[in-house]
Amino acid sequence: MEISRSLAVLPWITLALVLSSITSGYCFYLPGVAPADFKKKDPLPVKVNKLTSTKTQLPYSYYSLPHCRPDTIVDSAENLGEVLRGDRIENSPYVFEMREPQMCQIVCKITLSDKEAKDLKEKIKDEYRINMILDNLPLVVPIKRLDQDSPTLYQHGFHVGVKVLPTGGKDEKYFIHNHLSFVVKYHQDVQVDLARIVGFEVKPFSVKHEYEGEWNGVKTRLSTCDPHAKRLVASSDFPQEVEPNKEIIFTYDVAFQESDVKWASRWDTYLLMTDDQIHWFSIVNSLMIVLFLSGMVAMIMLRTLYRDISKYNQLETQEEAQEETGWKLVHGDVFRPPAKSDLLCVYVGTGVQFFGMLLVTMIFAVVGFLSPSNRGGLMTAMLLLWVFMGLFAGYSSARLYKVFKGTEWKKLTLRTAFMFPGIMFAIFFVLNALIWGQKSSGAVPFTTMFALVLLWFGISVPLVFVGGYIGFKKPAIEDPVKTNKIPRQIPEQAWYMNPIFSILIGGILPFGAVFIELFFILTSIWLHQFYYIFGFLFLVFLILIVTCAEITVVLCYFQLCSEDYLWWWRSYLTSGSSALYLFLYAAFYFFTKLEITKPVSGILYFGYMLIASYAFFVLTGTIGFYACFWFTRLIYSSVKID
Repeated sequence: MEISRSLAVLPWITLALVLSSITSGYCFYLPGVAPADFKKKDPLPVKVNKLTSTKTQLPYSYYSLPHCRPDTIVDSAENLGEVLRGDRIENSPYVFEMREPQMCQIVCKITLSDKEAKDLKEKIKDEYRINMILDNLPLVVPIKRLDQDSPTLYQHGFHVGVKVLPTGGKDEKYFIHNHLSFVVKYHQDVQVDLARIVGFEVKPFSVKHEYEGEWNGVKTRLSTCDPHAKRLVASSDFPQEVEPNKEIIFTYDVAFQESDVKWASRWDTYLLMTDDQIHWFSIVNSLMIVLFLSGMVAMIMLRTLYRDISKYNQLETQEEAQEETGWKLVHGDVFRPPAKSDLLCVYVGTGVQFFGMLLVTMIFAVVGFLSPSNRGGLMTAMLLLWVFMGLFAGYSSARLYKVFKGTEWKKLTLRTAFMFPGIMFAIFFVLNALIWGQKSSGAVPFTTMFALVLLWFGISVPLVFVGGYIGFKKPAIEDPVKTNKIPRQIPEQAWYMNPIFSILIGGILPFGAVFIELFFILTSIWLHQFYYIFGFLFLVFLILIVTCAEITVVLCYFQLCSEDYLWWWRSYLTSGSSALYLFLYAAFYFFTKLEITKPVSGILYFGYMLIASYAFFVLTGTIGFYACFWFTRLIYSSVKID
């Protein structure tokens, strides 16, 4: 009895969590891992992740540069999402002891070869950052704002080095950050002598280290950094230049700071959103669009349609009916199957699959199941959901195919299972080959590629077939009116009802509803920042659904009133055209916000944005199509046809 009562309460708890996270605009999260408790002097191994650059968008392994190495390099187990993101998490020679500060610890000494010096200079020029992880927390560089009241900003990782152009000099000089001053923040349990790590920060310095006498490994006493002589590194006044055949000594300090931040809230500083007002502005802006469209739809449904239906139902003689103009005149053609109806079924099925994947992913994210500590969790969840949503893709495409009196459902199901993923996979394969050519760690390994193909062929394709079989076996959806044998001639249309013009106009409003949030999503992807405001994103997604549906219904009504009954494809393309504006905005973002200079990086950017725009086209087009499909069935089932 108690168990059943608890289960009954669960949906209400979930609903409360969703509502609270939406109204706050942020998204809380359920920590993905159990907290680790550390005693004094417990070892704290630091892991290293990929090198990243916003200029090239090509990640590289940490050990692709001449860095100090441990005795054996061990790769951490990675999930599918991490591999696709290009994460390469490995152990490092940096090992701290809990609450044991260390000063001027030598890691190693390296003499650069010509090739290594060239590689280092290239990475410094491209502004590559080194990423490290301690207790699953990413390393950040705190940046104080000029305005004292503003919260501290955190930059992911620290730069490999700096490039300096000397005054009056022609040649640029490159300096490496070879001294790291770490700060580990911890929250201590008062009752027991245990602590949890809640922050991991660093200040990098470039120091030309010197020592007297013989080199004695990590026991060598440096004259530039000596805690006994109270000579510590606090600036980069005498930096270490990157030159071939020159020695570089890598050192670090580590300090421990007690913090009031509890372990469950340790990600809050990383996910701090200082500009939530612009998100609310985005929501209000989108809601204005929705209210405007809702007013138009309400006017059509309540005033125009009510009047039209009453008038049509009162017509008694055939002569009066013939004199009428408007949407009723095309009742004999409005449900005539369109050209390439099977292709429309494929696109609608794919759109349903994409819609289901996004909806479930977003609900999971809003409720807090996709913790930021679970790297790659979002991408893994989306991939798996896409695969399992194949069932709905097959079902919806087969149901629509039966409306068009189609018979070859197996051929249709094959196209649904292979067309969209096939195009995506082909673009992805070409982009991956380019990354492979650059020897980047972002290249997806052959084994992962094989796993993706296995998911596609082993799970997705059979599920699409199961859905197609179930959908085709169901009785066909009956049309509310009969279709004439001979198609009616479409009268000449006004310039504003031209298909291309009305389709392009239809895409502006759905894009307008999402473009502010789109800016933050692009920034998080291409400028390597955290995006964790799924509460706002979920609201914007709901607004997008309503906007796509309403703009398509409004334009579909105007089209039918001008006696043009070719609405099937146009309803899909009307809201789907917002993808064109998304791609154009991505191009605008590329030229105004990014500093990408390499051709390969530019191709990668536009390749991935093409994939995103194509997916957006399929999603918005399907929403518009189903809205119009429901609308036409509703209005034609409301009038008496002789």
